[in-house]
Amino acid sequence: MKTMSSLDFEHLSPGQALPSLAKHVTVEQIRQYAEASGDRNPIHLDETFARSAGLPGVIAHGMLTMAFANQMVTDWLGDRSLLRRLQGRFAGMVVPGDDVTCSGTVASKDEATRRIVINLVVTNQRGEKVFNKGVAEAEFPPQRSTNHAA
Repeated sequence: MKTMSSLDFEHLSPGQALPSLAKHVTVEQIRQYAEASGDRNPIHLDETFARSAGLPGVIAHGMLTMAFANQMVTDWLGDRSLLRRLQGRFAGMVVPGDDVTCSGTVASKDEATRRIVINLVVTNQRGEKVFNKGVAEAEFPPQRSTNHAA
């Protein structure tokens, strides 16, 4: 992890788009997430059970989708410690084989607190929102003075 952000707060502006992040979701990825998170709900791991629950098959964890959005933001920030908050609403299911794309735009910038707010959306290959109303907040450290005493 980097200790300093590669972004320059002074050059950020509302409306600025973050580089998008694309992920192809696989059954193996869902299984690995279940193991890492401890969430072994059978709707994520057992095809027969998921179908009996009225689902099209196993589905990805909502928090896995949120993790993708988090990765996009922290990759862009260059320093994970700048991220202060990330939240959103799950709007649809992600299934194995889906290609999800995370996108974001700087919504606001507060010079006094050195905070930015980023609007986030995650869509699938059909253009359907699977995570929306997403918001991330990042706070940059105070600007260092460039004045040096002689």
